[in-house]
Amino acid sequence: MEPEIFVDILSDALFLVIKLVSAIVVPGLLVGLVVAVFQAATSINEQTLSFLPRLLITISALIFGGHWLTQELMDFFTRLIMIIPEIAG
Repeated sequence: MEPEIFVDILSDALFLVIKLVSAIVVPGLLVGLVVAVFQAATSINEQTLSFLPRLLITISALIFGGHWLTQELMDFFTRLIMIIPEIAG
């Protein structure tokens, strides 16, 4: 049982978290940027105007990317379960 195995597991887990979170957050950020530019160009100072498009894009990212998100998590946990004998032995 080498400590490098645990470092590899931790780095893989952190990369997976970054990948999954960015798949949900980045589309909302891009839509928020577009709405902010539109508000600045038209001088509309309504704070709630940017909320609904970001909400809809975030929900649609979860709906359309949900299968991929779940598959990535399942693959990671399958790899974890498969290396249990290597860690324990």
